[in-house]
Amino acid sequence: MPKRMRSLLMWLLLLITMMEGGAVRPLVQAQKTIFILAGQSNMAGRGGVANFSLPWDGVVPPECRQNPSILRLSAGLDWVEAEEPLHKDIDVTKTNGIGPGMPFANRILEKKPEVGVVGLVPCAIGGTNISEWERGRELYTHMMRRAQASVRDGGTISALLWYQGESDTLNVADAQSYGSRLRKFFSHVRADLQSPLLPIIQVALASGQGPYVETVREAQLGMDLLNLRTVDAKGSPLEPDGLHLSTPAQVHLGQMMADTFLHFLPAPIRAQVPSPSKAAAAPPPRARRLPNFAAAFLTLFFFSFFL
Repeated sequence: MPKRMRSLLMWLLLLITMMEGGAVRPLVQAQKTIFILAGQSNMAGRGGVANFSLPWDGVVPPECRQNPSILRLSAGLDWVEAEEPLHKDIDVTKTNGIGPGMPFANRILEKKPEVGVVGLVPCAIGGTNISEWERGRELYTHMMRRAQASVRDGGTISALLWYQGESDTLNVADAQSYGSRLRKFFSHVRADLQSPLLPIIQVALASGQGPYVETVREAQLGMDLLNLRTVDAKGSPLEPDGLHLSTPAQVHLGQMMADTFLHFLPAPIRAQVPSPSKAAAAPPPRARRLPNFAAAFLTLFFFSFFL
């Protein structure tokens, strides 16, 4: 074979290899089980933060360990490997520590490894009132933008994890209207995500900033919606500020939320599931393939060797 033709054929094969390989999306993008984390400071995480003037103590318990199968959506809307503090680039005006997100994700994978890859979407902002999460306001819009970005490369939003209400205990008007505002918030989230049965796991308050904690708790515990489950944090150990959950309390809370998601929600656990006929007709997952540059290199190597 003439040398010029052989070189041309080699480059043609290289181009075909790169084009064909580039059309395959990594399995990690197609299998993320995504959770939105929203609310205020106890969802963002203050475990290990004794008070607002002190830095986080940096202690990461084993239940909050990093795992390549646990990702977080960064403030720049990129998927990165999750690590504590989860909300470090979201709740940027506060000191963040341990929250329930990492123990939640690790527990999910421990109990149900077939979930595959867990994607966490941190959205919580400390010190916020339920009125600030109304549809059309900044926090709601920001959460929806992040939720929509989380599924652009594949995956399913499987639940909303919600822990909020401490700020609504300050005055009687906010406390008494909390139930109706919360119900409307949950309804809007499901409607805007086009997931009317989206599982929601909320936390009933362990503490509050004002005297109306029980009024807000009654609204939370009395919320009766399909696919809504409430985990009660009352009695959880608190940091010295008397408001925020300690690191051990956050670990326990995250695990309780995971167990609730796995065992108490109606099957199927995901809000969006293909019909049995479509599932039966779906082709089996394709095996992982070599990265484009590696496949191209091997093609050139073996082709040149045998020629």
